[in-house]
Amino acid sequence: MSFKKASWINNTNVYEVNLRQYSAAGTIKAFEKELPRLKEMGVHVLWFMPITPIAQKNKKGSLGSYYACSDYTSVSDEFGTLADFRSFVVQAHEMGFKVIIDWVANHTGWDHVWTKTNPEYYKQENGDFKIASGMDDIIELDYGNTAMRKAMIAAMQFWIEECDIDGFRCDLAAWVQLDFWIEARTDLEKVKTLFWLAECDGIENFNYYEAFDACYCWTWMHKSAEFYKHNGSKKTLEALLYQYSHCTGDHNQVLWYTSNHDENSWNGTEYEKYGDAAKAFAVHSFTWNGIPLIYSGQELPNHKRLAFFDKDVIEWNGEYEMQDFYATLLKLHSNNTALRGGDAAVSTHMLHTSADDKVLAYLRKNSNDEVMVLLNMCNEKTACTLYDDKVNGHFKNVFTGAIINANEQKHFDMQPWDYLVFEKSYQ
Repeated sequence: MSFKKASWINNTNVYEVNLRQYSAAGTIKAFEKELPRLKEMGVHVLWFMPITPIAQKNKKGSLGSYYACSDYTSVSDEFGTLADFRSFVVQAHEMGFKVIIDWVANHTGWDHVWTKTNPEYYKQENGDFKIASGMDDIIELDYGNTAMRKAMIAAMQFWIEECDIDGFRCDLAAWVQLDFWIEARTDLEKVKTLFWLAECDGIENFNYYEAFDACYCWTWMHKSAEFYKHNGSKKTLEALLYQYSHCTGDHNQVLWYTSNHDENSWNGTEYEKYGDAAKAFAVHSFTWNGIPLIYSGQELPNHKRLAFFDKDVIEWNGEYEMQDFYATLLKLHSNNTALRGGDAAVSTHMLHTSADDKVLAYLRKNSNDEVMVLLNMCNEKTACTLYDDKVNGHFKNVFTGAIINANEQKHFDMQPWDYLVFEKSYQ
């Protein structure tokens, strides 16, 4: 089954908003002041981690988990009110942003309103609600219950009609059977064409592309971190990229990232995972086929793991040292049609170089638009010469503005974990 895709998703990007840790207030209202800065940086889509009320029974930490919902159609007092969010979406839309919300369909917290009004909506185990995969603050819903499925879709529709949201990031999407997501999207498409993002890996769960526009890159992120830490083979990375390309086909996309809320809190920041290769992997996220993600604080940069169940505010200092770096990549990804994701008109070519064992080199092309990327995927200085006749004409280095004639300049001396990004220039 194929669904209509939102017209704006091919050159889009996503900024994940962790409201709790974004400011001392941690509210929707407090976050509003960030909109001009994020607009200037080039952000398109604001993804809010769950804003629904958090269950208090069996909660973890002092504040509980965003992902242990107690009511699907309300806003947590911690974050503000429904009116606050409705007003925020209006303002964001006026500024050109899209807004999507996290949707946690697999489970709820122990004191969700349904546990009292409709306990039959839940799976049962040993005479009580079934704990979800060993996480004792959440309980599993029963997708064999037709009434529950309808109630879930109605709750999702509530946010479209009440707040005019633009899509859903669906938590642990593969833990919910695929036919539900197809049913939900079929029904909700009648209301609005949305962006559907699945938190499941695009290789392991490629069948979920039947319902979703984009899936995660968990396998890539874990394997690339191993690659960095253990001096792995570049061929491993290339093989993974071919796998993702095969699974997505011409019209689906991968969400690429070096950090997100799960990774930051549980496995460490991008600097813990990638060290001095963090920028190179970020460049890949913005220039390969798909949608790039920036997590709250990456533009700082943020070097600490943020607590998940307690207050732990990002240590903003007003300097935003990485903002220009991300702004350059955001602008390139938004404006250059060669970086359109999920577009059959775009071709991606691996480039042959004198350092094929070290440099990940590729060219993305859409008609006359081209973007060439060279990533030195090792901790050594590398001399790299292009041996590929696909690259010709003038190119501009997007970070320095320098123009090169690729017909003449084919040699590049690269620093450890260096990155070079060029777009075709006709000046």
